[in-house]
Amino acid sequence: MYASLPIDNLKSDFLAALSQQHIVVEAETGSGKSTRLPLWAAELGRVLVVEPRRVACTSLADYLTTKTANPQQISVGYAIRFEQHFNADTQVVFATPGVALRWLSDDQLALFDTVIIDEFHERRWDTDLLLALLKQRQSHRLVATSATMDSERLVEYLAATHLYATGRNFKVDVYHQANDTQTMPSDDHLDQRIVKLISQHYADHQDILVFLPGRKEITAATQALSRYFAAAIAADEMDVIPLHASVTDDERQRALTASNKQRIILATNVAETSLTIPGVTLIVDSGLERRTHQRNGRTVLSLHAISKASAEQRKGRAGRVKDGVCLRLYGKAAPLERLTPAELQREELVEPYLAALCCEAKFSQLAFIDPLPEKTLASAFQTLQTMKAVTDDEVVTDYGRRLYQLPIDSLFAHLITAMPERRHQEAMVDLAAALSIPQKLWQPPKSEQDQQALFLWLGQQYCDATALIKIVRADVVPEWLTVDDNMRAEARLLAAKMREVLQLPQLEAASAFRRQPWIDAVITAVPELVYVRRERRRQALGNGFNEVTLSRDTLFGIEHDQATEAAIVFDQFALPGKGIKQNLVLATCIAPVTLSQMVALDLGENQQGQTVETSKGHFQTAIKRVYAGRVIDTQWQDVSGGAAGTAIVDLILANEVLTGLATRIVTDIQQWNLYLGLGRYQADICQRKPEIVDAAMWLLQQIEDLGIETIDDIALFSADDFVFDGIPEWEREEFDNQYPHSVNLNDFEMRIEYQISRKTVIAHYLQGNRKQDPKRWELPRWQGWRIKYKKASRTIDIH
Repeated sequence: MYASLPIDNLKSDFLAALSQQHIVVEAETGSGKSTRLPLWAAELGRVLVVEPRRVACTSLADYLTTKTANPQQISVGYAIRFEQHFNADTQVVFATPGVALRWLSDDQLALFDTVIIDEFHERRWDTDLLLALLKQRQSHRLVATSATMDSERLVEYLAATHLYATGRNFKVDVYHQANDTQTMPSDDHLDQRIVKLISQHYADHQDILVFLPGRKEITAATQALSRYFAAAIAADEMDVIPLHASVTDDERQRALTASNKQRIILATNVAETSLTIPGVTLIVDSGLERRTHQRNGRTVLSLHAISKASAEQRKGRAGRVKDGVCLRLYGKAAPLERLTPAELQREELVEPYLAALCCEAKFSQLAFIDPLPEKTLASAFQTLQTMKAVTDDEVVTDYGRRLYQLPIDSLFAHLITAMPERRHQEAMVDLAAALSIPQKLWQPPKSEQDQQALFLWLGQQYCDATALIKIVRADVVPEWLTVDDNMRAEARLLAAKMREVLQLPQLEAASAFRRQPWIDAVITAVPELVYVRRERRRQALGNGFNEVTLSRDTLFGIEHDQATEAAIVFDQFALPGKGIKQNLVLATCIAPVTLSQMVALDLGENQQGQTVETSKGHFQTAIKRVYAGRVIDTQWQDVSGGAAGTAIVDLILANEVLTGLATRIVTDIQQWNLYLGLGRYQADICQRKPEIVDAAMWLLQQIEDLGIETIDDIALFSADDFVFDGIPEWEREEFDNQYPHSVNLNDFEMRIEYQISRKTVIAHYLQGNRKQDPKRWELPRWQGWRIKYKKASRTIDIH
């Protein structure tokens, strides 16, 4: 018989409730919920256990194949992306949420009777969605488990039975390492602080577990600890082990298997739940994690203080075999959130939206524990409509289903399926694989020598996208390239699986492709991926909707041709900026594009520019192609036909022909529009209809009425031939005195603007040497109006 665990007291209640309704099991860390509940539920049929993390999924399944944990030898297997170890007779299958959602879309999880969603408190979007879909269907027995959660709301949401089990058998003493009780977690000198703490306490403990926010901090701390304990490591007495989503199988086994050596395990949140790391009696908690959140309409990734629930989870990793200690690098009264916010509340919703549609559910009508943010929901629907993945009445299209079959971001799936030729589709598959792995695949070279070698290796070009494709495809990469071998292996595996799904040749038989036609196909499929450089801020690029800044790790900018002005931005990384509403969006994978390529693909809009005289009586107009506020091409056209009228108007308004006409007509029309706005119009005395007039449009109509067809024709007319019949002549002088369009004092001149809705007059400085602001007594009466004076960017009230 296996050893007793705290949760064993719930078995009879659990089985009795499971046959009747859904269950919420709230159990403390170390209670045994992740290993006992699946085996109990198997007595009532096949069980799917949904584990949020791959490491936990495989480790729990492996543990339950042992006779110690599973004396009855109930068959147990697992399924993670690209890896399955179970068959039709397996009674308990552990799977990640993404795999479970795809099975749900395929056959409604028909093989399973009970679905257990473990560690629900992590509130990932895929577990929230899975629970909402299964709740709507009422086709399976549901069990939601966690060590800490907002359990009452979940019980009400599922109309479930609530079971509770205590956890740890041993006490854990908590000590806060902060000068002030309200000190929040910080990453300042984090590796140094960890080395100092561990050096003070390691002698009293066997194994030590350190919680850090990400791979960057784990790497820094691993290096610092390895230097400090170099002698113990060399003597094979100590092991410093990283533990995150991208570690090797060897590192994972070393972290999860008991050892005679003292171990220091540096982990992300992956070690917070489900995983049992034997021998740990000391926890060092940085109090930090990396997570996404919505900021100014974008999903950004940044450091956050953990929630109180996570702090309890981390503390619970000690005290599993004997009394433990938890050292927290923040104050006892630090104002942490109670629970970690759900991902559906803090991320973009394109992926969950498409997943729900492919599971035959309308995402906007699903009942979630927390209502979805309306703006984010609308944005996701619009994005899917643009991709033609969903109809107006929220039904997934055949194209949308094809996108969902690819285990990558919806944008990359769209780009892959939109490629017109097989060789271009292969290139997009390999690039998408390189950009869909959890960590960076490579580090671009910094030395000029290695950059030149890379330039030649890439076929005499600098392109992040081409480099990634070549790295994924290469049998062996050059030694001078800094490549993460583990990530390259994962990217190659992902590329191989997608090639299999799409019936494309495998990597060893990858089709050669020509870069420019491929880039053209990408631009045609998703034109908004094209960004142009800002003319002054050369590190910034824009596409008319967003702005990105060049990452330090992009090849764009070190090219030999510094005139490269545009690029496709395949991958972005958003960080919170300095201001409350600012985001710093880094462009991390860039493919250079020429401006002529953009023009050839009809990007941007034509705008008519200035008209110039090229010879006596002969004029040309500049037709400018504008993209994201920048001119990317200029063509000169002879002025004729309809363009002649517009060109003549431009010349009149620029005071280059019919000198003085523009000033008079613009003033007359401005005063007429003001006259109307003030309600002075009288139908019996005004010759014109009471309509607001645009000066340029009025001049264009006059030119047509006078039969002016070419620039040469304008010489036949004078300014006196253009008369605007607005305010009645007998009333105009009185109106101008009361509401002047300009004010001239003896030392400077002002243009007057009237904002009727605000009852405000704004006097704009035009010219003059006077430095002092105008006085109220110097200006017209404007009784009942608020008066402002504006010079440059400065605006003041005049009282």
